[in-house]
Amino acid sequence: MSQAPDGGNPSDDVPARKRRKRRQRKRKPESARNPVSAGSNSTPPVAASQHAAGENKQAAKRHRRKRGGGARVETASAGSMAQVSPPVHSAATEDGQPRHPDRQNSKRWRRRKQKGRAAAPNQPDALRNLRPPVQPSQVPSFDSDRAGRPAGRPRGTWRNTSRRRNGQTSPGSASGRDGRHGLQPVFAALDLGTNNCRLLMAVPQAQGGFRVVDAFSRIVRLGEGLAATGVLSQDAMDRAVDALAICASKLRSHQVAGKRLIATEACRRARNGMEFLDRVRRVTGLDLEIVDRETEARLAAEGCGSLVDREADGAVLFDIGGGSSELILVDRRRAMASAGSGRLISGQIAGWTSMPLGVVTLSEHHGGRDVTPQSFTAMVDEVSAHLEAFDDRHRLADIWHPARTHLLGTSGTVTTIAGVHLELPRYDRRKVDGIWLSSGQIDKVINDLVAMDYDQRAMNPCIGRERADLVLAGCAILQAIRQVWPSPRLRVADRGLREGILSELMHAAGVWDGEEAGAGQ
Repeated sequence: MSQAPDGGNPSDDVPARKRRKRRQRKRKPESARNPVSAGSNSTPPVAASQHAAGENKQAAKRHRRKRGGGARVETASAGSMAQVSPPVHSAATEDGQPRHPDRQNSKRWRRRKQKGRAAAPNQPDALRNLRPPVQPSQVPSFDSDRAGRPAGRPRGTWRNTSRRRNGQTSPGSASGRDGRHGLQPVFAALDLGTNNCRLLMAVPQAQGGFRVVDAFSRIVRLGEGLAATGVLSQDAMDRAVDALAICASKLRSHQVAGKRLIATEACRRARNGMEFLDRVRRVTGLDLEIVDRETEARLAAEGCGSLVDREADGAVLFDIGGGSSELILVDRRRAMASAGSGRLISGQIAGWTSMPLGVVTLSEHHGGRDVTPQSFTAMVDEVSAHLEAFDDRHRLADIWHPARTHLLGTSGTVTTIAGVHLELPRYDRRKVDGIWLSSGQIDKVINDLVAMDYDQRAMNPCIGRERADLVLAGCAILQAIRQVWPSPRLRVADRGLREGILSELMHAAGVWDGEEAGAGQ
């Protein structure tokens, strides 16, 4: 009589075999179960069934790996229930087969799988096979560890590599050829004012214009506390140096054919202004010059002169700054006499003045955070007293007619008023630059701003918290100007001193020689 593997009678082992098969079915996944039923006459011996069970178990493991961590079955101890984890996303199709079976046996595919397991050795198999979420692409910064390569972008990954293959160099190379602007020269203008630090870089275009290729602007409040102490504070200088370091990086990333870097009222008035500029030179390498008020007024006129109505006989240009405000009287009847000046507006200036009042100095004197109708009127009266001392204010009296003259403002004050009037969800230069505002529209915006508290002004998207305590001081300066030169219309210019510098640089370089056009952008 044949003996069973365990030494007993084979007929006595049938119930035990059935119990083992039932346990094996619970352990194995559905796709790996043995299709032979437990009660079939073709049931193999016990040793053969154990061997088959081992093979099926290994096949199930391979199947799970190919599927990328599908429903994983954990073998339970004797007498316990098998625990099944929920299915997760895998690279398999709906029928359970891998999408790319030919890749499963490749060395590269296996290396990638092993690398994923090594990165997270303590995670379950189902989690190891999950791919990490795609990270959003970062906006490249122009802060660089070497000129011409933005930080955050690996070396050798410039998008347009065809320029290098064709013999052209990348931006910032020493060949004098700019990789992004071809052979066009790049000109740069930097304005460090009492409130803002601004950089503008452009290439000349036809008809006396230019195209901006890079720009930067940041509120630094360099003149904060200057009226009370007479010196630039340490915190204000630190903010300005940080902004100027970014400007220096941008300048290094372009092949600059000409540049002018100026500082205005804050550095003019501060006793430590020159010491501050020495620090800027040591830290950033930028050599800034302090310009006088007449130069500042002339450059502001050049920057927005192209927006003067060609049908007008005259206009009053004003630039409301942080520490000073410049006014320029333009008499267009002088244009014919100044034909030799080309496209510059300098020959049309009939008079100018610069008041030592700006949005920062005026708000610090009267308080810009909590403004009442009485304090607003006091600010207007102080500005009016300075305008009364302007001897040439009547130079345009003989031509000042509502239909033949107008006001032209270039500053954050007038652009803010235009944005509030248009109810923009966020400030948009394209909708503001060059817009005309009527006298009634200006009055409505100013009256609404005076009625608001600080938090309400800060919530306006065209003002923001950085300007909420300064905007009413600018409105007071504008109101005083309108009282001396009443006009039914005001044109808004989102351009000014920097554009004036660029116009003069390009005119001096002769890039517009032989063309007939007006000044400006």
